[in-house]
Amino acid sequence: MKRLALALMLATPLSAEQIDPARLDNLPPADVVWLGEVHDHPLHHIHQTRAVTAIAPRALVLEMLTQAQVDATPVARTEAALRAAWDWDTSGWPDFAMYFPVINAAPDVPLYAAALPRDEARAVYGTDIAAAFGTDAARFGLDQPFAPEVQAAQIALQDDAHCNAMPADMLPAMVDIQRLRDGRLAAAALRAFEETGGPVVVIAGTGHLGRDIAAPAMLAKAAPDLRQIVIGQFESDPVAPPMDFWIVTAPHPRPDPCAAFR
Repeated sequence: MKRLALALMLATPLSAEQIDPARLDNLPPADVVWLGEVHDHPLHHIHQTRAVTAIAPRALVLEMLTQAQVDATPVARTEAALRAAWDWDTSGWPDFAMYFPVINAAPDVPLYAAALPRDEARAVYGTDIAAAFGTDAARFGLDQPFAPEVQAAQIALQDDAHCNAMPADMLPAMVDIQRLRDGRLAAAALRAFEETGGPVVVIAGTGHLGRDIAAPAMLAKAAPDLRQIVIGQFESDPVAPPMDFWIVTAPHPRPDPCAAFR
C-alpha cells in the first residue's frame, strides 16, 4: 500500500504550468525527463535540443528508433552517417535534419530504442497486449484493462486522431496499440536509467506523455522511486494536461491530414 501511494504521488505533476522555452535551461533535477513533440514541428525539436544540452543526460531514449537501428549506429555519429545507417528517409518519420541536433546535443551517450515498428504493430493488432509486451507486462500495468470511462475517452481520442474515418470496431485495438507503445517507452526509460544511472531523456510524441495513463504513469508504477519531469509541447492551449510543464507554439503549416480520408 505504501508503494502504491508513493507511485500515485509521483504520478502527480510537480507544478503543472505552461512555461517559456527559457525555463528549459534550468529544470528541476530528475532521473527521467520526458520531452514531448509534435513530430513535424521544427521549433519543438529546437526546444528539445535546448533541454538536452542543459540536462546533459547519460542516455537518450527515442520513440523513433528500433533496436535494429540502434545496433546499426555508427561510431562517428554524423548526420549523414546516422541517416544512412538508420535508413531514416524510408522510416516514415519527419526530416532527420530536425532530429539530428537533438541527438547531437548528447553525442556520446548510449541510445535506447522504444519504437513499435509498423509490421510488429500489425502482427499484434487485436491480440492480448500483455502477451505482446512480454513477461514484465504486469509491472507496467499492461495486464489490466482501462476503467470503462477511460477506455471510452481513449477510443474517442483515437477516432478523432484518425479523422473519424475508421470503423468503430477497429478503435479498441488502436487503443491497445497506443498502450503498447507507451509501455515500450516506459520500459526503455527504465532500462536506460538502470544501466546508466541517469539522468535519462526520452524523446517522444506528446500524446505518449500523460502522467495519468501513458508512459510516465507506467514508469511510475514500475519504479515509483524515480523522479520524473514531463514536458509536453502543443500547437494550441491544452486543457489541464497531466504534465509538469508544457510549451505552446504556433501550429506548423502542413497539409490537412484528414484530406486523404475524404
